Amino acid sequence: MTALHDDIIVFDGLNVSNFDRSVYEAMREGGVTAANCTCCVWENFSDTMRNVAKLRKDIADHSDLIMQVTAVDHIHEAKAVGKTGIVLGWQNTSGIEDRLDRLELFHGLGLRIVQLTYNTQNYVGSGCYEGRDGGLSDFGHDLLAEMNRLGVLCDLSHVGPKTSEDAIRASSQRVAYSHCLPAGLKAHPRNKTDEQLRFIAEHDGFVGVTMFPPFLKNGPASDLADYLEAIEYIINLVGEDAVGIGTDFTQGYDQRFFEWISRDKGVGRLLTDLGEIINPDGMREIKDFPNLTAAMERRGWTRSRIEKVMGGNWVRLLGDVWAD
Repeated sequence: MTALHDDIIVFDGLNVSNFDRSVYEAMREGGVTAANCTCCVWENFSDTMRNVAKLRKDIADHSDLIMQVTAVDHIHEAKAVGKTGIVLGWQNTSGIEDRLDRLELFHGLGLRIVQLTYNTQNYVGSGCYEGRDGGLSDFGHDLLAEMNRLGVLCDLSHVGPKTSEDAIRASSQRVAYSHCLPAGLKAHPRNKTDEQLRFIAEHDGFVGVTMFPPFLKNGPASDLADYLEAIEYIINLVGEDAVGIGTDFTQGYDQRFFEWISRDKGVGRLLTDLGEIINPDGMREIKDFPNLTAAMERRGWTRSRIEKVMGGNWVRLLGDVWAD
């Protein structure tokens, strides 16, 4: 681990791994200060509650490695005590089904980041693979207002372009693409156009850059240089103060998981063929996080830029959005 990596706050804006002690050990080995950990993708209320309960039990059972994060002060505390902070996050609003009041229930359990839709249509709006993006629904406007009230960050990574635009305009709080890549480097429904990236930044939004191989220019043949190229591409569009990391690590999962996430509601039509999932050379596993900082240093990034992109910008965003 480089001296700089050891000094800075490292925040991963999206981790959807098969969480167990081996993953938490990898987070510590990689010097990850805190991460947005997915506990809802296609699940309904009951199954999401089970996932939340499981993660909260993990936090108790592995307290030598991890701690729960519900406020920015907890991120700084995690750094000080040498643990990884676990932020409960969703990649869909299926966890509340059609009941707005359930959001406050989950917020009470620690939910702090919520993506409005996952790939297709739900009660809130359209995903990026939906054939027709009808925009943010009336229920979606109500839900977004409740997220703003509670201090839950709105994530738009898998959300359709019209629904995203509606949410960016409607939100009274800053919003984010927690994990995306630029369509300017690879045309793909999951990647964001220059116009979309500029638009969210113009509204004080945030862009977390993923390294998920199907969306990178060179796919499974990508390396850290390809990932840094994508980060720099977005920095050149929106500025270094609006950019962070959102790896989309899927550590511990096999092909069945990728099949599940690639089908509508987990069981329906195949939305996309993700192909072979091989993370970029140099960043294969969570423990390899120090390699990313080292690559930034070799590329000539200033210490200030590295501190911002690796975690400082995320901390500022979450401090702006999360309620006391």
